Amino acid sequence: MQTERVTFLTTRDHKAALDAYAASNGQSVGHVLREASSQYIGQPTAEEEAELAVLVQQANEAIPKMRASLDSMIETMDRTHRKVDAFLREAGVRK
Repeated sequence: MQTERVTFLTTRDHKAALDAYAASNGQSVGHVLREASSQYIGQPTAEEEAELAVLVQQANEAIPKMRASLDSMIETMDRTHRKVDAFLREAGVRK
């Protein structure tokens, strides 16, 4: 990955806050700023990508169960329709 240098000016207090935040999270100020700017411009962070991967896995696991449930419901509805239709034919309501 080729990198570029970005420099910005801030207040002494803001720089101290950045230093403290980075240190408390075991990260460099550069890393904190890269993560913050990535979130700001809409790039997913590694944490967001990991969360999305978990959601995709859960959806992939759930879909076969959902399909089976829908298939079962369709079969139940078809059986019910056949019974109602037979009942109505026997009663002379339906031809």
